[in-house]
Amino acid sequence: MSSIFGKFQRSHFNGDLRSGHVNTEVTLMGWVAKHRDHGGFVFVDIRDRSGIVQLVFKPEVSPGALEVAQGLRQEFVIAVRGTVESRGGNINTHIPTGEVEVIVKELEILSRSKPLPFPIALECDATETTRLRYRYLDLRRPQLQKAMAMRSAVLQSARKALIDDGFLEIETPVLTRSTPEGARDFLVPGRLQRGSFYALPQSPQLFKQLLMVAGMERYFQVPRCFRDEDLRADRQPEFTQIDIEMSFARTDDVMGVTERMLSRIFSEIKGVKIPTPFERKTYAECMKRYGADNPDVRFGIELIDLTDLAEKCGFRVFSGAASAGGRVAAVVIDGPRPSRKKIDAWTETAKEAGAKGLAWLSAKAGDELTGPAARFLDEDSKMAFIQRLGLDSEEGATALIVADEVYDTASIAAGRLRRQLGRELSLIPDDALGFVWVVDFPLFERDEEAGRWTSVHHPFTSPHSSDLDLLTENPAEVRATAYDVVLNGHEVGGGSIRIHQPAIQKKIFELLKMTPQEAEEKFGFLLEALSYGAPPHGGIAIGFDRLVGLLFGTESIRDVIAFPKTTSAQELMTGAPSPIDDDQLAELGLKLIDQGDENTR
Repeated sequence: MSSIFGKFQRSHFNGDLRSGHVNTEVTLMGWVAKHRDHGGFVFVDIRDRSGIVQLVFKPEVSPGALEVAQGLRQEFVIAVRGTVESRGGNINTHIPTGEVEVIVKELEILSRSKPLPFPIALECDATETTRLRYRYLDLRRPQLQKAMAMRSAVLQSARKALIDDGFLEIETPVLTRSTPEGARDFLVPGRLQRGSFYALPQSPQLFKQLLMVAGMERYFQVPRCFRDEDLRADRQPEFTQIDIEMSFARTDDVMGVTERMLSRIFSEIKGVKIPTPFERKTYAECMKRYGADNPDVRFGIELIDLTDLAEKCGFRVFSGAASAGGRVAAVVIDGPRPSRKKIDAWTETAKEAGAKGLAWLSAKAGDELTGPAARFLDEDSKMAFIQRLGLDSEEGATALIVADEVYDTASIAAGRLRRQLGRELSLIPDDALGFVWVVDFPLFERDEEAGRWTSVHHPFTSPHSSDLDLLTENPAEVRATAYDVVLNGHEVGGGSIRIHQPAIQKKIFELLKMTPQEAEEKFGFLLEALSYGAPPHGGIAIGFDRLVGLLFGTESIRDVIAFPKTTSAQELMTGAPSPIDDDQLAELGLKLIDQGDENTR
């Protein structure tokens, strides 16, 4: 067999051939996608990343090539030389190259393929486990080829937008020190410093702040980040983000840069013009109206608060929640009362979100209020509920009601139910884009078990300047100068204005019950840097995998990552993570701990 570089030199990509190439001699290379032997002729679809084109092998053109073509099988890698011809009236309208075909004069098999574990096709019924085991084959499928191409295009678009906005792309270390960031660190033992460990960064947070102290003013990078936490479809132990930081920046400045970048991405990738500036909603407003800090604003159902009415009603489930400082919230759907099966399913949704159950009330104009809770309500309460909930329409309406002694529990459960109704009742317009900024998050949340405050975002988030006095008086009321950008109910990015004054940073550490010694040990280098003239600064991190997933229209970010891990953090193709032998452990100054389990290390 002759060398690929000796006999053949690729002249065109398969998917690029059009009617303008008719009568052109071409040399193509790629994988056999389809093989059809019609007796005297053989038809082969050859595929590369650019697309597919049909090859025709004829006895009168090259009997030798025809004979070899009869032995081709799917996913053989081949090289051919031939002439582009028109398909006349036999056009294949399903592929861009459908007006032409290549009449083959020479054929060489470059590589053979074993029988496949699943077909290389747009639709594949193989399990995800099988596809991840053979990910290099899965990536040949047209859907994933498109996903990888889109991922690359989004990255280039983001880079161009930020560079045009005056940002420098600067890399920060991957091997760094462990600092508390909200999740467990992945640790790397140091061979030369036995007993010490590097940590893989959960984000470049500290380094980008140090770059602002260093006078870089506008920084970005597209880093890999690592978090050892429980996984979901939209979460991976290693992920990619677009990281942005700016000096002398206010919230509006960071939002403006982000909006320009996202607008450019959607324009270049989807051909869609996004109206800017994005709408802004406070955290408190989002929890009250949508039951979520990442609201889907594409449809109109909102939570209706019944807490004030519930406190005076005779139904103890409602009144007890209201009197305890909790919440009673409802979601109303128009039309006839849903079936018991539907209501039971929605009840399970509410329970999965933390609620104890789900009550419902239904009415039609002129009819009696019905539902399990209705018999516990006096006439005044019934009329008040009907009016507040709008249950007196001619078409009828049903209120699904969640009550809980904890305000956020009731809100989140009702919000989860709202989202499910939006999907099930087809309330979300096709191709709608719901961008919104969520602002004014709490700076702290209470960890009751530990008996201390913890940071909602991270300990370097600046409090609102008007709330500084509350740091001592009432930390629960302090608002963060933090902001999340939400698209279609998914948080695609989050950031904040950072603390640049050492005194305020030390005060935050004190509130988090971090001793001066602990603060110095973990963040001494940052505190020292802030003491040398730090500019006011802020930034944002965009979840790149999630953004690409939304652009591509997939629920799972695994579909837009070349080599993802499973929900148990395994990489099935290579078998990672894997045990290491005793010699490697000894070299790192580590050893196996014998606790009756040979796998315990």
